[in-house]
Amino acid sequence: MANIKLASVSLDCGDPRALADFWSALLGGDIMWSSDDFVAVKIPSMWIATVRVDGYVPPTWPDGERAKQIHLDLAVDDLAQGVAQALELGAVRADVQPAPERYVVLFDPAGHPFCLTTQIPD
Repeated sequence: MANIKLASVSLDCGDPRALADFWSALLGGDIMWSSDDFVAVKIPSMWIATVRVDGYVPPTWPDGERAKQIHLDLAVDDLAQGVAQALELGAVRADVQPAPERYVVLFDPAGHPFCLTTQIPD
């Protein structure tokens, strides 16, 4: 069998550079390639790509007419500090927090929901 692993996640958005800057800063990555329509960010364990989609409209969460399509869970060692850092970089805290003592739901600058949590083992 082939050795198959997750190597990259691509996120649709209206402004690839702004979204790449956010994820690069939050995850300690480096922007390795950039154009008006696509930015590639190398983070320690994989790549994140941000891709321009004309007419991009962010998902609505938890309810709404536009499904979230993807959801990233990020492990942190200190939940409060991780949330503060993400907010400082431009994330927005979701109004709905199903289990804020275990994970906090945020939105990146393009509106994609993601969670910070201390519940993912190394």
